[in-house]
Amino acid sequence: MIQHVLRIASLAGLILVAATAHAERADRDKPVNIEADRVTVDDRNKVQVFEGRVKLTQGSLVIWADKVVVTQDAEGFQKGVATGGEGGLARFRQRRERKDEYVNGEAERIEYDARTDIAQLFNRAKVVSGKDEVTGQYISYDGYNETYLVTNAPNATVVQNTDARVKVTIQPKKKSDAAPSQ
Repeated sequence: MIQHVLRIASLAGLILVAATAHAERADRDKPVNIEADRVTVDDRNKVQVFEGRVKLTQGSLVIWADKVVVTQDAEGFQKGVATGGEGGLARFRQRRERKDEYVNGEAERIEYDARTDIAQLFNRAKVVSGKDEVTGQYISYDGYNETYLVTNAPNATVVQNTDARVKVTIQPKKKSDAAPSQ
């Protein structure tokens, strides 16, 4: 049972890997450590629930939430959902690949689907990469295609004629930052 919990806990590290574009790839090979006030494992339904001041670390990736739920489908693909935390927001932080900067994100709910490699941030969503920042009510990041979708309303919808807007700040890049090194 303990070995099974540890194996499942390592799967929880997949929760937000896609949300961190250009994240430290070496993190995927690091052990996952989870701290929580309570852990519930349902082997029959393949559901693991981590509750109470949850802190998940894997290499440079750190996730903070009140609750993290990991489910597994029949083919073994995992889905993770992180909710709550300080100010009602789940948060993550991860070092960028080959850079001395971090990607930070927060939302009321953060979901990651390992099958599709898509991370979704719902309600009060914000992702900061270096000095660049994007905020909206919904952010979806497709890790396979490296594309973002950001909307001013929940669940990828858009509300016309409202003050709610997507906000993006993109800092100018130095010439050395623009071209990736070989």
